[in-house]
Amino acid sequence: MLGIPQPDGSILIAASKGGAPENPAWFGNLRAHPDTRIEVGDGEGGVDTVDVTAEVLRGGERDAGWAQFTARSRGFAEYEAKAGGRVIPVVRLTRR
Repeated sequence: MLGIPQPDGSILIAASKGGAPENPAWFGNLRAHPDTRIEVGDGEGGVDTVDVTAEVLRGGERDAGWAQFTARSRGFAEYEAKAGGRVIPVVRLTRR
């Protein structure tokens, strides 16, 4: 899964599910339990565990976040085309 670090220290993730017509199961879990724990690379080949709060982005904020994914990889635009009209959610993970 691609996480895009933001200037404020948060991380954006996209619930793309490879362009499937439905959201991935983990997205439903995050919506039900937005306070969670993730693993992130520590920059030295290891992994850190971080407590975060998940926020589903809406409107222009979601669109700006999604643009970051499509700018990173053409594959995300392909997922969007395959998704059958599903708006792929973008989630901000903010450290707690």
